[in-house]
Amino acid sequence: MAPAPGGGKAAGANGGGNRPIPVAVAESRTGDIHVDLNAIGTVTALNTVTVRPRVDGLLERIQFREGQHVRAGDVVAEIDPRPYATVLEQASGQLKRDQAQLTNARLDLERYRNLLAKDSIARQQVDAQEALVRQLEGTVQTDQAQVDAARLNFNFTRITAPVGGPLGLRQVDAGNMVRASDATGLVIITQTQPISVVFSVPAQYLPALQAPGSQGLSIEAWDRDGRQRIATGKLVSTDNLIDTSIGTVKLKAQFENRDNRLFPNQFVSARLRVDGRQGAVLVPSAAILKGAEGSFVYVVNEQERTVRMRPVVLGPGTADTVAIESGLKAGEKVVTEGVDRLRDGAPVELPGSAGGPEGGRRGPGGGEGKGAPRDAQKPV
Repeated sequence: MAPAPGGGKAAGANGGGNRPIPVAVAESRTGDIHVDLNAIGTVTALNTVTVRPRVDGLLERIQFREGQHVRAGDVVAEIDPRPYATVLEQASGQLKRDQAQLTNARLDLERYRNLLAKDSIARQQVDAQEALVRQLEGTVQTDQAQVDAARLNFNFTRITAPVGGPLGLRQVDAGNMVRASDATGLVIITQTQPISVVFSVPAQYLPALQAPGSQGLSIEAWDRDGRQRIATGKLVSTDNLIDTSIGTVKLKAQFENRDNRLFPNQFVSARLRVDGRQGAVLVPSAAILKGAEGSFVYVVNEQERTVRMRPVVLGPGTADTVAIESGLKAGEKVVTEGVDRLRDGAPVELPGSAGGPEGGRRGPGGGEGKGAPRDAQKPV
């Protein structure tokens, strides 16, 4: 780290007075910079459902193949419906009987009211008939609920897929007795279109991820070696707490997965672009120095062969390149080596046009053309 300007009496520690100090320089350039994060993530199904029977009975038919893709509502198995059909008929008969009694009681009530209007019957008899009608109305309502419950149980003998997706391995064979309380169920369905990837990033990037418009950021899923891109998706959610033990926060991305290249519980490398600039002024990271008043660089005056300290405002940066928000223009040369003996206004010895240190530092990144974008992946 360079000393602040005015930190010494002479230009160098060798007592050379105003002897020029050899330095290496690089020319600032205009280009694009992108800051990416790499994190190992786990592929998770959007929904994972264990298909279980909702009534007890004999498993009569299995209507699926292992690995088959089903849609929500497709019938996957059938339980012997005859016991539940019998209960439904019994409840329906009870309902019809009580409905008939209610109809007769209402007719009697109407006749009693007519007689009461002619003062031919006691008021008490009318009141008793009204109570009987209300009682029978309650009975009919109870009967109707029993019919609905019996019909519901009868419908439950047809076991349907609650979500769409590929089926797993069959857990039970036809001919076995199955119960609603069975823990294993019949089969597992994983919804894989779309599919999710859960991964963690350092908590220091949380402000950028909570900025307006951050939800929906593009995310790429690569194989674990980072050699092949598998799919492209978007950020859908950020966890509501930070894991204090390791200082990370969990993110979830969603992928369409139409080609089924992502598989539940698969490990992938999630690549998320968290920051970047287009058309920014770029310099090597080695040129950035820290002082009491903030970040600065030494800018070379080629005519006078001296350097001037220049405060700068930093933008996003990678391992070897930093964007300058303000304080420096494209084309200006900054010192990248030999800064430890510099001070404001110190004379410098610039490298030759060929074979000197400047030859490999014409621009940040080691020889990229002016304006070429530069990416960085920061492993988590």
